[in-house]
Amino acid sequence: MKLRLPGRRADTSTPDTTVVTPHGSTAVGAGKGRPTPKRNEAQGRRTGPVPPPPTTRKEAYRRQREQQLAGRGSAREAAARGDDSALTPRDRGPERRLVRDIVDARRNLGSFFLVIAALLLVSLVVPSQSLQVYSSLLLYAFFLVLIVDSIVLGRKIKAKVTERFPNTTQKHRSLMFYGISRATMVRRWRYPKPQVALGAEV
Repeated sequence: MKLRLPGRRADTSTPDTTVVTPHGSTAVGAGKGRPTPKRNEAQGRRTGPVPPPPTTRKEAYRRQREQQLAGRGSAREAAARGDDSALTPRDRGPERRLVRDIVDARRNLGSFFLVIAALLLVSLVVPSQSLQVYSSLLLYAFFLVLIVDSIVLGRKIKAKVTERFPNTTQKHRSLMFYGISRATMVRRWRYPKPQVALGAEV
């Protein structure tokens, strides 16, 4: 039996909270009302100590350069994925994304332009008159077929854009030129990177 002195109140303590575990056992807690976070979660929320301020101008410049490079790297990756917030005004907008998908989903003759141009340069170096003549004829024929392929691509771009975005403010001629210029590049060198596979329905 515990005696209580006159004029003093009885000790009030927070009652223990009994928690029944899934295994049927009981545990006494302090009543904090939330589960204890896991170790990896607690470590993930730690931000770590704040780095000390730079002591020299050279160190401050080095840190600034590192931050700029990190920011540029993330922005470049976002632009390669086609994120509108990281793209230039030339590539920004749903209409431009649609044009890129149309070009990337088809096999474009313009992708072989650099190969044909390289063959022409080689023929100019080699001292063979017949080779130069054949290379010139091949280049002219390629340009004729390229013009036809570009016309077909331009009409397809115009039809798709009109169907998907009937109230667009973008000029169709600008979108067609944008798609044709992208089609003349090798697929792996295109930027932003292609987001659709060859032969995909757009």
